Amino acid sequence: MSATLLAIFKRPEGGDDALEEFMSRYLGEHMPLIEEVPGLRSSVVEPVGQHFAGDDLVVVTRMEFDDRAALEAGMASDEMRVAGRNLREIAPGLLTLVALDEPVS
Repeated sequence: MSATLLAIFKRPEGGDDALEEFMSRYLGEHMPLIEEVPGLRSSVVEPVGQHFAGDDLVVVTRMEFDDRAALEAGMASDEMRVAGRNLREIAPGLLTLVALDEPVS
């Protein structure tokens, strides 16, 4: 069974200019680093289309790995550490990162 990692981002303070800068750096700097993470099978960046409740979220990135072991190895990799340092610079305090379990039946 594959393993999914979700990166969920709140809206940065500073209005549309701050959001535009975040998205530009996220897509241009951070995602190329993520693509180098060992074991990553795919990643999809999805903008939030409408906000109904809770935090003002702006983007969710879904990263798929072959299994939980591959996800954990990817999380422990040097490539993920580099990506994490980059993300702390461009999105301080904006990230929630979760690994999904198998669907509930």
